[in-house]
Amino acid sequence: ITSEVVDRVYEEYMGDAESPAQVRDGLLDAMGDVYFVISAVKVARYHRDAGNPVYFYEFQHRPSSVEGVVPEFVKADHGAEIAFVFGKPFLAGDV
Repeated sequence: ITSEVVDRVYEEYMGDAESPAQVRDGLLDAMGDVYFVISAVKVARYHRDAGNPVYFYEFQHRPSSVEGVVPEFVKADHGAEIAFVFGKPFLAGDV
């Protein structure tokens, strides 16, 4: 990895971070991209190249049910969209 690549990555995720919270958010974005986004994009491209339609989304809505349970900086955890897609009778007891 060249220093130019390192500089670009740093600028993308850290930019001009001035607080520990901004550094944390930049690191979380970087780690999320490394562990989730890059591999998901690779798989999506394989499906596309095989002639299949591919749809990609990013869910960022913070569910009200996580209030007081997860830190404020967490917007939506992995799998948080499931309750929105399929309903949430299992969370509220309203079957």
